[in-house]
Amino acid sequence: MNLGNLHPALGARKKRKRVGRGPGSGHGKTSGRGSKGQKSIAGYSRKRGYEGGQMPLHRRLPKRGFTNIFKKKYTEINLDRLDRIKKKEITLKDFFEAGFIKKESESVKILGRGEISSSKTIHAHKFSQSAQKKIEGQGGKAIFVGRE
Repeated sequence: MNLGNLHPALGARKKRKRVGRGPGSGHGKTSGRGSKGQKSIAGYSRKRGYEGGQMPLHRRLPKRGFTNIFKKKYTEINLDRLDRIKKKEITLKDFFEAGFIKKESESVKILGRGEISSSKTIHAHKFSQSAQKKIEGQGGKAIFVGRE
């Protein structure tokens, strides 16, 4: 056996449909596109959701709710993940280097799931009450970033 003899099992690969190759092929002349009309022409594409002039579904359904453009999004980090960072003082840069956040400019909220093993000073934009109690219970500090 060598590489020149290898081929897939019978029926594993299907031949592609070759259109526009004469009347004997069964896919000649109009190449399976029918006679006239928009869809028979090269380069045709229709908009997503287009229903042939009928009012599209996304416009027939009622609108609900709204999006608050002033909403602040926080990346949430639990206490049990903070033990991976072996520093006494954890800043936003340390969260970024550890891979907890994608950008240093992201807002961070510390949540209280799990325990923290040693006293640490943690800098974040927000802390849940349980996280703050656990950090201060271990002798650490929860420092709010952006509050003066």
